[in-house]
Amino acid sequence: MNRLFTNSKLRDIEEKVQSGKRLNFEDGLQLFQSNDLPFLGALANQVRERLNGKKVFYSVNLHLNHTNVCTVHCVFCAFARRPHESGGYTFTVDQILSQMGEAVDRHHINEVHMVGGLNPELGLDFYIEMFRAIREAYPSVFVKALTAVEIDDLAGRSQLSWEEVLGRLKEAGLNSLPGGGAEIFGEVTRRKICAHKTSASDWLDIHRIAHRMGIPSNCTILYGHLESIEDRVDHILRLRALQDETHGFQSFIPLAFNAENTPIQKVGEAGGYTDLKMYAASRLLLDNIPHIKVHWTTLDLKMAQVALSFGVDDVGGTNLNEKIMHDAGNETPTDLSETALRSLIEQAGYEPVLVDSSYAVAEK
Repeated sequence: MNRLFTNSKLRDIEEKVQSGKRLNFEDGLQLFQSNDLPFLGALANQVRERLNGKKVFYSVNLHLNHTNVCTVHCVFCAFARRPHESGGYTFTVDQILSQMGEAVDRHHINEVHMVGGLNPELGLDFYIEMFRAIREAYPSVFVKALTAVEIDDLAGRSQLSWEEVLGRLKEAGLNSLPGGGAEIFGEVTRRKICAHKTSASDWLDIHRIAHRMGIPSNCTILYGHLESIEDRVDHILRLRALQDETHGFQSFIPLAFNAENTPIQKVGEAGGYTDLKMYAASRLLLDNIPHIKVHWTTLDLKMAQVALSFGVDDVGGTNLNEKIMHDAGNETPTDLSETALRSLIEQAGYEPVLVDSSYAVAEK
């Protein structure tokens, strides 16, 4: 990459990346402070092609939010309803199986993504029954379910350890954990947006235990709200440190804050520059996490295409029936077809590869 730099620190970062040296906290700050998007994109794209060539991974997945009833109030959330509040719902196991059956028959899904609220009416037995029923009815569907926050809540109400809860759920059919609930790890900012949620250290410990038990997971960051760039870099490097230890994270998923219908909508949202810098910086800093995923429902399909040139190698899935981001005002499709998703990847100049969250290539 032949470039003329007025900022010697960017040149130093380029030299580190090209020689395989690890970036540090100060490098991360420089990446977020720079508005040189062509440089950031080109450097991040070098890394993503070094790791995965022109391949872009995707799944045909259903989002199934089994309940929106939640005892925790997070000021960025437009999805949850308090117990007995109007608009709250909880699906039975039969209703869950019915929705999955329709998605299997109609869309041939290969993965279900299940997260919900912290519903005090749903105990561990419910989840064990649910996973066993899914595994029996749809044995080929990959089950990615329950955030670390949900695991923490179940353990506390069941008076069991995190390891005991994870072990029982794994035995019942759980394949992996999603990365939700991480939000932002910086303690001061975390207290402002989700003071009563599982702490950052506990979130990390739950994923550490899951990885040691052979349960892989994703990891996330929620950005574009009240956080500083220092918060962003700190968050990413804490994930990198855990990955050094466990090697259990499959992908990192930056989640752009959707402000509409939330109590902090007055702060606005991240713009396109911030979105692309987040993907590029993540790819450059997370040298030990194999995949960077764009959750296109937080942006839009066109921005998802652009992100593929900024370090992203996974467009997630069809995200059928996604509710959490749409309840916050997002207007992206909720019924995207596999054909449309593959076309989006190919139009951007990449090769679509069907996988589930294990990244095992599916047979077509």
